[in-house]
Amino acid sequence: MSDLPSRPRLRVPSRARAGEVIEIRMLIDHPMETGIRTGGGAAPPRNMLDRLTVTMNGAPLFEAELKNGTSPNPYHVIFVRVDRTSDFAFAWTDEAGRSARATARVAVG
Repeated sequence: MSDLPSRPRLRVPSRARAGEVIEIRMLIDHPMETGIRTGGGAAPPRNMLDRLTVTMNGAPLFEAELKNGTSPNPYHVIFVRVDRTSDFAFAWTDEAGRSARATARVAVG
């Protein structure tokens, strides 16, 4: 599986207190081209992200199916309660099966 040329950007706190709700922000640069837009010529080829998946300590936490209505450079915000030090994994997958991945750790203490 080849990687997407886009680099994900995350804003995840590095530390939290046990039981605290943290905010996680995710952004990936991607054109999200539907392939149906025309600008006086041929439509550009379809190039869409299909899915965003977030896991926490290996367990599914959040999943989004990205469709034609998703804007370019999709930005998502989720809130998560952390009770212990946690590892997060983020994966964006496009319709061709290529993916971009990122990880983050929140230390609780």
